[in-house]
Amino acid sequence: MPQIRTLILALASTACLLNSPTLLAHSDEVLDTQKAPNGGQLRMAGPYHFELVVISDSKEVRENPIVVHVTDHAGARVPTAGASATATLLAGKVKATSTLAPDGDNRLKGFAKYASTSDMKVVVTVTLAGKAAEQARFTPLAVSQQERR
Repeated sequence: MPQIRTLILALASTACLLNSPTLLAHSDEVLDTQKAPNGGQLRMAGPYHFELVVISDSKEVRENPIVVHVTDHAGARVPTAGASATATLLAGKVKATSTLAPDGDNRLKGFAKYASTSDMKVVVTVTLAGKAAEQARFTPLAVSQQERR
């Protein structure tokens, strides 16, 4: 009888884990359906979520901010003190690279010359203090499938 109870408990635990929304929240498609806390685009990067925030209304190429917020998978802020990061942007025919520096609690900030184009692609690499580098790819201004409906 104890074996049956153990089996039932194991099956119930597995069912709960498989039904967990956080388990499903790790693909770009699922993250694109979630409202990011700072109005940016969310991506998974190893044990973290990166939220990229760029200027969305810069019609001409000019110096604009780039901000990345770092959280864990549960949404808790991850301190960026001592972190280093870069962002490489491709927007239209412009390619720019920016060094991002810690800017408060869980933020990294830098500047680059770019225009806000719907085809913008950004690769962000973040190395938190004492941790391995993590990378994420963004299309922050692309119209998502959800917005088209």
